[in-house]
Amino acid sequence: MRTVEVTDHISNIVLIKVKAYAELIKLRLSALVTFSAVFGYILGDRGVSFGWSGFLGLAIGGFLISGASCAANEILERDLDKLMKRTQNRPLPQKLISLQEALWVTSLVAILGVGLLWYFTNPLTTWLGILSMVLYVFVYTPLKRVGPIAVFVGAIPGALPPLLGWTAATGAITHEALIIFGIQFIWQFPHFWAIAWVGDEDYKAAGFKLLPSGGGKDLNTAIQIMIYTLFLLPLGLLPTYFGLTGMTSGIVATVCGVLFLAQTFSLMKDCSRKSALRIMFGSFLYLPIVQIAYLLDKLP
Repeated sequence: MRTVEVTDHISNIVLIKVKAYAELIKLRLSALVTFSAVFGYILGDRGVSFGWSGFLGLAIGGFLISGASCAANEILERDLDKLMKRTQNRPLPQKLISLQEALWVTSLVAILGVGLLWYFTNPLTTWLGILSMVLYVFVYTPLKRVGPIAVFVGAIPGALPPLLGWTAATGAITHEALIIFGIQFIWQFPHFWAIAWVGDEDYKAAGFKLLPSGGGKDLNTAIQIMIYTLFLLPLGLLPTYFGLTGMTSGIVATVCGVLFLAQTFSLMKDCSRKSALRIMFGSFLYLPIVQIAYLLDKLP
């Protein structure tokens, strides 16, 4: 009986650690980032046979780099996370993982990610991956307490995954690569400002200054969210215009863009948390739906 209890106790400890490490690298977010990178790779691959080694190297390496970036962010913000309800239960504030453990895991994951990109893709993709980590961890993270410029800076590493995918497949930054980068770059603004609006009290408790127009949940901020969402309409048609995809995906991107834009008018009307929440969930739907449409409509 005692043996069973000891075994169960060890199993529980292992399970808690595994969950803590998954939270440290933000497993779901890193998976979404990986999807964007994979999207760029498949869209850019035009070889006679599909480059599976580069694909798998990008997917695993990109996932690890994203995980390392998220973990480093949590290490730097561990004291601030204690001040916010949405982050109080993270592994470091809860002391489920020691700081030394987190540093070792983050370093190992980052080195493995960079190594996989270097070995299975190409130097350009690897350096872009490193740039993404540096911008996210050492520029975006500290700027969050400075002002809304952090959102602009953070949108760069946030939009790099599809570009990494394209360069992993082609070895070059082309106008098509810049188009898929641009779509995800502009999408970051309504997406993140909606999140910042919904979590405004939490963010302010930690001293984060992320909303535009002086940080107010007001009409000026709502208008800026609307303007950036409006930009997605012409941007969404560029892959079709340049012959990267067909007309069907252009129609899907336009319909999704119009529906996304319509949600911003409600926010402009009532400036409510409920309307911001709709935009936030709308942004979660917009990007994967449009990217999947591009892949299904990819021209040979």
